[in-house]
Amino acid sequence: MKPIRVAVHGALGKMGQTLLAALRREPDMQLVGAVDAKATEDHLTLLDRSAKIPLSKELEPILDSCQPQVVVDFSNASAVMPLVKKASAHGVNLVIGTTGLSAEEVKEIDALAKDKGIGIVIAPNFALGAVLMMHLAQIAGKYLDYAEIIELHHEGKLDAPSGTALTTAKGMAQARGKPFSTPQAKEKAESRGKQVEGISIHSVRLPGLLAHQEVILGGAGQTLSIRHDTIGRDCYMPGVMLAIREVIKQKGLIFGLDSLLGLEKK
Repeated sequence: MKPIRVAVHGALGKMGQTLLAALRREPDMQLVGAVDAKATEDHLTLLDRSAKIPLSKELEPILDSCQPQVVVDFSNASAVMPLVKKASAHGVNLVIGTTGLSAEEVKEIDALAKDKGIGIVIAPNFALGAVLMMHLAQIAGKYLDYAEIIELHHEGKLDAPSGTALTTAKGMAQARGKPFSTPQAKEKAESRGKQVEGISIHSVRLPGLLAHQEVILGGAGQTLSIRHDTIGRDCYMPGVMLAIREVIKQKGLIFGLDSLLGLEKK
């Protein structure tokens, strides 16, 4: 079987650099091109000096000359819709790790995937441990009526709350079939975080952090904490590789890694 031809969008960022190195280690994948708005040359030398690959500020030249089967995106939210429109017009599958997309944009991406007959995977988090954290939080949320989320990320993260936190809160409410109960403050508070389905989400942005999330559920006389800590960006790579292998077999949009991991919605 021929290797899967993959291009990386957002290749010069930290996640992009980690992904480039990881793709080179996969025997069933071929890294064929890279795209980044900050590109200043027409090629990219990999960190281990093992190869040079075509690099462009624009997606179109890479789609035309390198003919990838899959484009993996770790860029920024404003770049995603132009990417999806161009890639789908070329019949190229997509794996999207960029967060901060609106519900309307996700709906439009779904429509484009169906119309063009391609597969698209959007995952708020590719860390398998984080996916399991969200899954366990959905189970626990059916039995405890109060919940809050604290998400902590590096100072460079643009969106707040994080896509993982928003997905967690919405999934928990969907699993229980109703919003969570919200403690009533005696006075109006401005420090209670963003309210999503009765869950307050608190966002922390500091140097020294990478990506962390804690879901705290409460009931009479007890609390339950479910926490995931990202120690290094390499933890995302198994999930990304899984998505690349599966997206070429799919038609339409898959949101989250749950179904690819065989985790039933709770």
